[in-house]
Amino acid sequence: MSSIELTSSQKSILTALINLYGQEEDAVKGESIAEEVDRNPGTIRNQMQSLKALQLVEGVPGPKGGYKPTSNAYEALDIQRMDEPAHVPIKHNGEEVDGVNVDGIDLSSVHHPELCRAEIHVQGSVRDFHEGDSVTVGPTPLSKLAIRGTVDGKDDTANVLILRIDDMRAPDEEPAH
Repeated sequence: MSSIELTSSQKSILTALINLYGQEEDAVKGESIAEEVDRNPGTIRNQMQSLKALQLVEGVPGPKGGYKPTSNAYEALDIQRMDEPAHVPIKHNGEEVDGVNVDGIDLSSVHHPELCRAEIHVQGSVRDFHEGDSVTVGPTPLSKLAIRGTVDGKDDTANVLILRIDDMRAPDEEPAH
């Protein structure tokens, strides 16, 4: 299924739909998607027709209607869907962010501490994160890894934050005596 080639606009819209649907667990109005991706609602309606044709979204009629992502949408964006994912918190400038859960952490350049970076893949929007912001991730469920860093970049379409790592600890808790 991941052989579908989506435009960057379609990816942004589909990602926004999945993020909003994850928060609301109900049909998402086109206006909400338009606000999230900073586009005109008419543009969203047009794009939704093509995404429906690709079987990535389904329309829900009626006053409480809107759009829902199909399982194909998650596959097309390579997003794993879990019923009960483990909660891995993320703090933005010291405040825990609601509606965002860490999906994966990729480390790069760990052999060179001054250049150590982490790609933080999240379920939820990274739209409100900006370069230079302070971010704390974790602790993770098994290894109790916690990472503190500074946003060095981000990919809104893929929900990825790139952090310059300031501190990394595992396990990040006091041992029980």
